[in-house]
Amino acid sequence: MLSCDVLIVGGGPAGSSCAWRLCQAGRHVVVMDRAAFPRDKTCGGWITPAVVEELELDLEAYAADRVLQPVLGLRTGRLGGRMLTTRYAQPVSYGIRRCEFDHYLLQRSGAQLELGQALTALERVGDVWQINGTWRTPLVIGAGGHYCPVARRLGADPPTTATAVLAQEVEFALTPEQEAQCRVEPEVAELYYCRDLAGYGWCFRKGRWLNVGLGRLDRHGLVHHVSEFCRTLQREGRIPVDLPQAFHGHAYWLYEHSPRWLVQDGAMLIGDAAGLAYTYSGEGIRPAVESGLMAAQTILDARGDYRAARLHPYEQQIRARFGTRRGVPPKNGRLRQTLTGLAARLLFSSAYLTQHLLVERWFLRAHEPPWRPRRGMCTTH
Repeated sequence: MLSCDVLIVGGGPAGSSCAWRLCQAGRHVVVMDRAAFPRDKTCGGWITPAVVEELELDLEAYAADRVLQPVLGLRTGRLGGRMLTTRYAQPVSYGIRRCEFDHYLLQRSGAQLELGQALTALERVGDVWQINGTWRTPLVIGAGGHYCPVARRLGADPPTTATAVLAQEVEFALTPEQEAQCRVEPEVAELYYCRDLAGYGWCFRKGRWLNVGLGRLDRHGLVHHVSEFCRTLQREGRIPVDLPQAFHGHAYWLYEHSPRWLVQDGAMLIGDAAGLAYTYSGEGIRPAVESGLMAAQTILDARGDYRAARLHPYEQQIRARFGTRRGVPPKNGRLRQTLTGLAARLLFSSAYLTQHLLVERWFLRAHEPPWRPRRGMCTTH
């Protein structure tokens, strides 16, 4: 049986970020994923400058043979209502294709990759995990998204009435004819809140690629809402009339109400496996990256002692960064409860509130500086 210092199940941004930092410190890390990369991932697909800095990305090198669309503004409002556009002089986000972005991060992580390998067996023997009858490791990290097999096998979802966000999305290359029909500006991402405020749709053009999707807290009627959203944008001439029919589904917990634990003896959850998506925007890439880096710091500081008590600093860092979880949300979701009646009309009619609250605070998280490990972080054996 083979051995490694840490085995990460899931090769998305959370898993690759954690592996990257651990490999930089000389750890032998294995990343296992049932998919063969590059692979498609349901996601709007944009990253903020904070993510660029946290991952130390060379944008010029990345963009040499990959999609990287600078975003200079956001167009926001309620579906069928007035839309406000907030513009900036410098990029506030970058459009990426997840199939390219995730593959790039995984390849540069330095980890040993076990791709196309599903987790089929996870057994605790003393202080060591035995995985698929092949690997032995003292620490396993679940980074496999909402349906992470590590989270599921270790009982991450206790009985709860909390509702996960469900989303559908499609991303495709525009034909010349479709480009002529599409009025979406590549430099401006578009966000459309549902009339009942239980979710929002997005429309994002990345050069010749178009990404259209919608997510809701209401698990019933999602297909209907997606169809209505697309029909509205088609009537307004925002998107082509001949969209592909193959929308793909996705689910995730919002951080504030997620039921997921973060650490157990010899085990940690990061990214969507830990339920870390931002409560107001549903964005998950930055929380995934930051949680992966936080987990790596905790692991290095633990110096091989992976009891839950030694891994507890990871929970503390998550709470300090993302706040305290509040348990089960109201039936219709926090946003719907908060933004009703006059409050909703005020937000979507005010250019000031749209820019400073909806765009900059909720979606761009501009008030939060990039996460950095504290000084003195242990980086050697």
